[in-house]
Amino acid sequence: MKVEEIKKIACVGAGVIGYSWALYFALKKFPVSVYDITEESLELARNRIHESLISLYKNNVVKEEEIEEIERRILYTTSMEEAVREVEFIVESGPESYEVKREIVKQMEQYTSDRTIIVSSTSGLLITEIAKDAKYPERFIGAHPYNPPHLIPLVEITKGEKTSEEVVEVAKAFYISIGKEPVVLQKEALGFICNRIQMALYREVCDLVMRGVCSIEDADKAVTYGPGLRWGIMGPSLVFQLGGGKNGIDGLLQHLTPSINMWLNDMADFKEFPPEFGEVAREGVEEEMKNRSASIGNDDASLAEYRDKMLIEMLKLHNKL
Repeated sequence: MKVEEIKKIACVGAGVIGYSWALYFALKKFPVSVYDITEESLELARNRIHESLISLYKNNVVKEEEIEEIERRILYTTSMEEAVREVEFIVESGPESYEVKREIVKQMEQYTSDRTIIVSSTSGLLITEIAKDAKYPERFIGAHPYNPPHLIPLVEITKGEKTSEEVVEVAKAFYISIGKEPVVLQKEALGFICNRIQMALYREVCDLVMRGVCSIEDADKAVTYGPGLRWGIMGPSLVFQLGGGKNGIDGLLQHLTPSINMWLNDMADFKEFPPEFGEVAREGVEEEMKNRSASIGNDDASLAEYRDKMLIEMLKLHNKL
């Protein structure tokens, strides 16, 4: 299949990730069918899409008169056959379970051709295992987005043992054509790239908090107003390249290695999060929320609104919106 042959898209699973993917494809002027098992799930997705479009309008991403046109591109259905028949590209965003995803694969393959590309939004499961019982495992890939997919450009493409390289290349080219930033894992790895990096950092946050070094709020501030600002511009290796002056990243690492080695020997290396940390983190977040104004998010709803507003402004700087 060629990129230009992708004309219609199906989103199987209408949850937080699925609805956002559907919105993004509709924004890019593709007809999209959205499948879930209940009308209630579909109605929730419809409402979320409308609310997201209102947010995009308020932030000058879409015009008010475009909202209805975008929404008309989306078909909602509880029929798997209606959703996936005659589409060239399917995004599966079902529950994070091998058993559930294999059942979804079985259902989808009843109504698709062997050329239809099927991608999973899995946050870290192996594509080899998801497609283990598939009739055409060569056309399965992982395409892990970052939430919310209709805003954040990253897509992590993962391959199974039987995935066709042609499918990987077509998917990568397709994502590039619609404004995404795909990265391709050269071998399977649980958690992929970003979730592993994210959890490595959060393991250290956990350790610092549990050791009494800092609060949840101060750890959040340290990331937001320190490395997070730089990471929003460029990746950590490029940041270190600039930090090394004329000697670049190699010079920086050589200069700091004695100190870095001491830090590493003092850093967390546990393989399971302390079971009590969830409660500690929740209490820390609640306290942090009390110290924030509504304009920057002091409950879940206003925090999400603030996040989206800031993401949109950053994406405009990156020429992604």
